[in-house]
Amino acid sequence: MADSLSDTLKKLKITAVDRTEDSLEGCLDCLLQALAQNNTETSEKIQASGILQLFASLLTPQSSCKAKVANIIAEVAKNEFMRIPCVDAGLISPLVQLLNSKDQEVLLQTGRALGNICYDSHSLQAQLINMGVIPTLVKLLGIHCQNAALTEMCLVAFGNLAELESSKEQFASTNIAEELVKLFKKQIEHDKREMIFEVLAPLAENDAIKLQLVEAGLVECLLEIVQQKVDSDKEDDITELKTGSDLMVLLLLGDESMQKLFEGGKGSVFQRVLSWIPSNNHQLQLAGALAIANFARNDGNCIHMVDNGIVEKLMDLLDRHVEDGNVTVQHAALSALRNLAIPVINKAKMLSAGVTEAVLKFLKSEMPPVQFKLLGTLRMLIDAQAEAAEQLGKNVKLVERLVEWCEAKDHAGVMGESNRLLSALIRHSKSKDVIKTIVQSGGIKHLVTMATSEHVIMQNEALVALALIAALELGTAEKDLESAKLVQILHRLLTDERSAPEIKYNSMVLICALMGSESLHKEVQDLAFLDVVSKLRSHENKSVAQQASLTEQRLTVES
Repeated sequence: MADSLSDTLKKLKITAVDRTEDSLEGCLDCLLQALAQNNTETSEKIQASGILQLFASLLTPQSSCKAKVANIIAEVAKNEFMRIPCVDAGLISPLVQLLNSKDQEVLLQTGRALGNICYDSHSLQAQLINMGVIPTLVKLLGIHCQNAALTEMCLVAFGNLAELESSKEQFASTNIAEELVKLFKKQIEHDKREMIFEVLAPLAENDAIKLQLVEAGLVECLLEIVQQKVDSDKEDDITELKTGSDLMVLLLLGDESMQKLFEGGKGSVFQRVLSWIPSNNHQLQLAGALAIANFARNDGNCIHMVDNGIVEKLMDLLDRHVEDGNVTVQHAALSALRNLAIPVINKAKMLSAGVTEAVLKFLKSEMPPVQFKLLGTLRMLIDAQAEAAEQLGKNVKLVERLVEWCEAKDHAGVMGESNRLLSALIRHSKSKDVIKTIVQSGGIKHLVTMATSEHVIMQNEALVALALIAALELGTAEKDLESAKLVQILHRLLTDERSAPEIKYNSMVLICALMGSESLHKEVQDLAFLDVVSKLRSHENKSVAQQASLTEQRLTVES
């Protein structure tokens, strides 16, 4: 075989130049046969022979053997070591030109060749995108949708190209959404649907394409799949149910596509999603709760949903997952409640519906994602709700858990949210009892540390809470403030040029409030705050300059 292969390659070199058609066809057939028997060895021989360089001239639209040449390239490019030689031989450009052919066999082999050469190479795939293959392939999919092999080739190409961010804009300018949905509706086989799903998922990350997919009727297809597969225990059906409902949630992440499906809360899609929440299927419960969280991304939707009883549905769902519940469902339901609690008008309604009680049942959770959403939900609910903030702030179990989570160094999100909720309980309740509970539970040191956060918003929240503590319960908190080195931290914040104006302002308000404590007052004097504050009198921010004058007067009188 080795001898005959060498002879074939020599002959091919001669006939490729002479263009003796019959002889050329015969050589190409022999090569394909050899590749079928031993692809790797034959590919090595082809590379060594230098024949690749001749292939470019055989890939012209006029060439009668272009399909066979493309087929040979597709076969050799299955080997990783052959891909760069194919590129170096200048084969990409003539192959891309052949995508305009009318011949289905040429198209199929050309697509395979390009796919194999560019497999796993983002730079080569990006080159194809720049050469405009996306609109060409989308057109091919529309024209040859009856040809299963060509359709599959297009889908594989889309799946690879769609992973690249640079492809999304080109895809969005074609009718890919329409073509894929049309194709999807015709598919009965699980494997074929899976192939289409693999293209849809990366494409649906783009907002413009999300909207196109919604307009092309993808959502209706997905809802149908859910309905068909929900009661099945076959593995393929379970996979399809998950993929379909996940994709549905992904489509709702775009603002325009989400509003189109919400239709003022009257939309059939929104209604169908609502019916998933009481379902007994965990995957549907999860998708339903995530969908509600996505619909709850603007105030109008949130107000409508709360008025129409969504809160009760979510609380029922949470209730079903308190004991040994599904963590992803807990997390999704809490996310939805947190978003719904953002509009001011919803807070009181949700509080009287008993949301805090429902959420507090998850205090014992050891799962950081659940802890994070639980904290966020409570923080949203008590915003400017003094009574609720006081009630929660006097809940010793909650406050002790918050203090514990303030030390969750492995989970920055949980740590940050715990600190913020601790501060919010004080700021919104302005209650001495809440402050006493927090002092007794050891929360003061965390609020002081929070004042050094890298996030200005958190620093500010901490300083305002500490100022309220100093104004309302300085005696109770004095020792803790001292051991947390609050005065040294305030000195650092005021001398640091990078501190935001509101941080400087609130630090000075706090300094004045600390004057009522003998030991803290002494620390202020020892650190020569007067010099620092007098420099701030000429600060460019009027409020800072004004507060500096007041603080200077106070410090002078007290010294």
